[in-house]
Amino acid sequence: MSKNPTIAIVGSGPIGSTYARLLVEGTPDAHVIMFEAGPQLTGRPGESVRNIADPDQKARAREMSQGPQSGAFRESLGIPAGTVTEGMFTARQGTHLLDFGGPGSAHAETFPAAAAATNVGGQGAHWTCATPSPAFSEKIPFIADDEWENLITSAKGLLHVQSAAFADSGVGAAIRSLLEEEFAGELPEGYGVGTLPVAGDPQPDGSMRWAGADVVLGPLIDPGSPLSGRFELRDLTLVRRVETEGKRATGVTVENLRTGETTFVPADVVVVAADAFRSPQLLWASGVRPAALGHYLTEHPVVISTVALDPEKMERFASESDLEAELARRAQNPADPVAAVNRIPFSEPEHPFSVQVMYSETTPFPMAPDAPYARNRWGYVNMGYGMRKHPRFEDGVTFDDNELDYRGFPNMTISYALTEREHVEIEDATARLLRAGKALGVFVAEPRLMPNGSSLHYQGTMRMGASDDGTSVADPWSRVWGYGNLVVGGNALIPTATAMNPTLMSVAIAVRGARKLVEEFAAAPGSSVNEEVVHSRA
Repeated sequence: MSKNPTIAIVGSGPIGSTYARLLVEGTPDAHVIMFEAGPQLTGRPGESVRNIADPDQKARAREMSQGPQSGAFRESLGIPAGTVTEGMFTARQGTHLLDFGGPGSAHAETFPAAAAATNVGGQGAHWTCATPSPAFSEKIPFIADDEWENLITSAKGLLHVQSAAFADSGVGAAIRSLLEEEFAGELPEGYGVGTLPVAGDPQPDGSMRWAGADVVLGPLIDPGSPLSGRFELRDLTLVRRVETEGKRATGVTVENLRTGETTFVPADVVVVAADAFRSPQLLWASGVRPAALGHYLTEHPVVISTVALDPEKMERFASESDLEAELARRAQNPADPVAAVNRIPFSEPEHPFSVQVMYSETTPFPMAPDAPYARNRWGYVNMGYGMRKHPRFEDGVTFDDNELDYRGFPNMTISYALTEREHVEIEDATARLLRAGKALGVFVAEPRLMPNGSSLHYQGTMRMGASDDGTSVADPWSRVWGYGNLVVGGNALIPTATAMNPTLMSVAIAVRGARKLVEEFAAAPGSSVNEEVVHSRA
């Protein structure tokens, strides 16, 4: 490899940002160019939209992220108005459905809630910031436990993960106590009821500054840092192809969506870290087509419900002053409050689920004033049980060279089905959710399975493997098999069945891939390397 390498990174989310940060810090002569098809939403590149105080500005930022459904802002994305179907909706604020129904829409009849975000920071500008660690069979079997713990620790540092946000809530503590009573003796030590770890920085006033890709980029977007001079972020720049010669990537062909100009950008290494659908789509369009590309799609089937908290049960563990303190805390930022959030993590063999229990003083849906449990004094919890989807080749996305999508790429068709194995676990999880709800109060929204794709946690479509046997796309260091300088990143690399939010795991995988590149750059004749960065545990 070159001693003065140029690295092209496709995608500006937490994964692409991890590669950028570690490569610039670890290789003093490296220059990183990051390409993002969407616009920059905030003054600080990649910042969480949740940090925007003004509700109109927040709504505008979310709409600008919505690709072909971005309303009045669609043309700033380089998408002609004539290709847009009006009146469509998004799966979640800041995202756009892949199968939006208009010309150039993907085909996802069995995966209808599949969605993406098109903006600087990717889903990292819109995510919930939940950062549980993988455990038991969720972990990648060919990465040793001691190295895995090191990678997770590094990922936590990059994402500013902490557990303080919900720890001091009296209401949250009461909810935990009731759940602990219900599930006493069923959960292994260290995997019982606890608070949810999140990515962000607690503020002196009790609020949170939520983490986005900006905290991962860190000094790279600080104009006062010398590292910023070796990092370049190009928004509204669509990567059309990864160019290759033989089994090496030579760079990327990009389209400036502001001007329509197309240029070739040479690179010593290309990192593709868009998302679990558009990354394999780009590889396919570039003629890089491993047998497993797009296949083994997984997500987290989710069963959700809402429960009105029972005053008598809550008052066993919390006081009126605890409730008042919780409501006052939420009122500091009513548009995005720091609510008490508890969880029961994934564990095996008895609890292969990831449970989140989120407190709110209102329901997420309107209730008639005279409805039972309307204006419940102690409020409500929204509960979600995330479950595993076991990988199968049949589940995945395929691409049609004869039909183009709204951006001119081979169009997607997503095929996906839950099997008896998933249905058994869904039934078990629903039974446990019923137990949890009854331990806390009364259901005002009965448990229901969300449509396929609702989790937004899409995995497996570029899965990594221990050997090049046709069942994986990337090697253990995230390089596409046979291509030493073409690296892939994101949730799509996760090869295991998981039940938890995957961002922390994917950043850990990216840390491993970036460290490998830094080592290889260091081995190049005449190169230098920051050894502290390569071996850091922070």
